[in-house]
Amino acid sequence: MDPATRAAALDDLAAALRERLIAEAGGDGDLHARIRALVDREAALLDAPSRAELVARVAERSFGLGPLEPLLRDPTVDEVMVNGAGPVWVERAGRLEATDVAFASDDDVRHAIERILAPLGRRVDEAEPLCDARLPDGSRVNVVIPPLALDGPVLTIRRFRQRGLGDEDLVELGTWSVPLRDFLARAVRARLNVLVTGGTGSGKTTTLNALSSFVPAGERIVTIEDTAELRLRQPHVVRLEARPPSVEGRGEVTIRRLVRNALRMRPDRIVVGEVRGAEALDMLAAMSTGHDGSLCTVHAGSPEEALRRLETLALMAGLGLPHAAIREQVSDAIDLIVHQARQADGSRRVVAVAEVVRVAAGPATREVYGWRRGRPVWRAPLAEPLERRLAEAA
Repeated sequence: MDPATRAAALDDLAAALRERLIAEAGGDGDLHARIRALVDREAALLDAPSRAELVARVAERSFGLGPLEPLLRDPTVDEVMVNGAGPVWVERAGRLEATDVAFASDDDVRHAIERILAPLGRRVDEAEPLCDARLPDGSRVNVVIPPLALDGPVLTIRRFRQRGLGDEDLVELGTWSVPLRDFLARAVRARLNVLVTGGTGSGKTTTLNALSSFVPAGERIVTIEDTAELRLRQPHVVRLEARPPSVEGRGEVTIRRLVRNALRMRPDRIVVGEVRGAEALDMLAAMSTGHDGSLCTVHAGSPEEALRRLETLALMAGLGLPHAAIREQVSDAIDLIVHQARQADGSRRVVAVAEVVRVAAGPATREVYGWRRGRPVWRAPLAEPLERRLAEAA
């Protein structure tokens, strides 16, 4: 029997034994022992290695994530995407590829989702068909079920790296060059406020994490995230994570509330994983009133668009501030914008670094570094005030 046929046969047998296990539910004792006894009784003709593999497959379907378990153990998989009962897709090295893994039915997908959410005290149903959660290892989970997902439950798991990529790792991957890395390290040490921008999956959080490694060890850093992903290595780090509302709609703690609270925690630096709402106004206020050296990310297609997006997000605070006043705050708060993009080959690269300058109409950008036609291009030098700050920090 070829390996593919053998694996398919074991999968079918594991599914049948799991149904038998459910039918016999209520027995006492260790569940693993019950699975082993069931396999020994129902598959006695198989050799010992095959029975051991069958026990593992039944266990995965009973209290693991079923067919997703091998993918989640694969260190090369960065993201797992389940689209109903069809083939499971994964992202490896920045590229999407279909796998041979599939759920037998939409109900099996729902069971896997429930096994993820139940220990976290979360749930999805027709009344609340969207959910974000985090696995114990830090991986991010997003769930969408019918009626919003028309072709069956959708489950997306973004894997969490136990060891975040450092600045040398990003040099090896081509995300940035040594001169660019050194320039940005000087900017962080000089306490410039840096905004990391890019699209979904462009590697903003990875770059933010690497930039944070340049913060001196003696500083108190407060990190604020919607879902905790940053792993700072400094000795004095306070990590805060937003909390969604409970099933009853109570207990929500927003990023904006955490940003406001962080100002009372005597931070030397504030690092916000992603600015996506009204917290932009509080972050701008913090950056422009003494909390230099702060770092954050925002979704944007270019450095210029990032400034416009920050203005729009700040307006969402609903305080009725004049647009001109918000633009002034943006000009005062942001020093550098680091823009990152995912290339056609799946690699992530810093494609632009821009200085924020003040013009008659408000904030504007002036490109300092760009990636053009496959090579780095250093353009205009920094304005004198920023250049002086970098020189003092050298």
